[in-house]
Amino acid sequence: MSRIGYKCLTLLIIWLSSQSALASNTINSIRVWPSPDSTRVVFDLKEKPDFSYFMLKNPTRLVVDLEHANKIDTLPSIPQKHQIVTKLRYSKAKNSHSVRFVFELTGAVKPVVFALAPAGPYQHRLVVDLYDKSQTSAAAEIAHNNSVIKRQLDQERDIVIAIDAGHGGEDPGSIGPSGTYEKDITLQIAKRLERMIDNERGMISRMIRRGDYFVNLNTRTHRARQKKADFLVSIHADAFTSPQPHGASVWVLSLRRANSEIGKWLEDKEKHSELLGGAAGVIKDTANEKYLAQALLDMSMDHSMKTGFNVAQEMVYELKKVAKLHKKIPQAASFGVLKSPDIPSILVETGFISNPREERLLKSAHYQEQLAKAMFTSIKSYYLQNPPDDSLFAKLKNQYPTKHKVRPGESLSLLASRYGVSVSKLKKINQLESNTLFIGQELAIPQS
Repeated sequence: MSRIGYKCLTLLIIWLSSQSALASNTINSIRVWPSPDSTRVVFDLKEKPDFSYFMLKNPTRLVVDLEHANKIDTLPSIPQKHQIVTKLRYSKAKNSHSVRFVFELTGAVKPVVFALAPAGPYQHRLVVDLYDKSQTSAAAEIAHNNSVIKRQLDQERDIVIAIDAGHGGEDPGSIGPSGTYEKDITLQIAKRLERMIDNERGMISRMIRRGDYFVNLNTRTHRARQKKADFLVSIHADAFTSPQPHGASVWVLSLRRANSEIGKWLEDKEKHSELLGGAAGVIKDTANEKYLAQALLDMSMDHSMKTGFNVAQEMVYELKKVAKLHKKIPQAASFGVLKSPDIPSILVETGFISNPREERLLKSAHYQEQLAKAMFTSIKSYYLQNPPDDSLFAKLKNQYPTKHKVRPGESLSLLASRYGVSVSKLKKINQLESNTLFIGQELAIPQS
């Protein structure tokens, strides 16, 4: 072959290689995750995505361009339930080495588009989150109206417990040795807890997520606030790099994270009314607004942390009856789901899904029921002793004497402090001649 022939062949190979490289990012699949107020569409890709997007009106559409990618044979259909996207289709690409997707939408949405690096069972991903604000508002209103109706039927309001099943949808959480997803375990336990709470007169549950869909971590406490929750319990399953660690644990917010969150709330004055309610209207026009707001936030956070810790203590006591404990006392951490100053909250690690034995237990319906029962008993026990003033539990507490069964490490002074009564009053109502208590001894608790 002549020198010119070799040169032409070389140029052809280089050109073909460049064209192959330009279209090297294979789309392996496209998955759709609907939720009550949003839809998530995930593109599974061979390589890191190079993308851009923009919105169009009349009708409302989202256009996503993927560079150096090829089309796949079949695009997914969009589930009818919670429909925000009516159709996903191709359109004319902006150049020869890209592919253009068009999301046909039911109305105004807020798009959030971002790439995710490989993790767990997934390779590179392009995530398209579409949030429908009108549906979010409607769902919150329906939940509120249902709550009001039930409260009116009971004459006194129900204590509202928000249940947060960790992870969901595109976020599987930790994965057990046999392939069990944390997101599935947490939702199963959450639904059992939901049933127990809703069967208890004077209590009502509010699920943060009811199905296998993604809920942004930063919105979970906001959803609990929308549902007017008195308390939030977040359910998870732990994991480690080796299979040995095991046992359940209960977590509360750390003081460092609490102070950080108060600082954020103080800087965001638009959130004052959301958190402080009517008090925000009183302080907004004063020269000392920041100091008054900080005092109120400090008081609110202090109450939330104290309540969370007390419930966590109750829960550790109940969990050790049915599960091995990884930590025998409540632990403090900076978990984002615990950060709300106005909603007492705890996070329960139900066990190590990375431990083969505990993975099998966590998949068991019987064990899930035991865990849910322990959570329910501890939350109910706390609110029977410390009910909100306007709740049915408060009305029942005033009608019937309060009882407490003595546990290891408890003393008269500790119980007097917990229930807001004096040691002398405790001794008098229980006819005690000394300060000595016995494990399992049942005490009557006078009204404070």
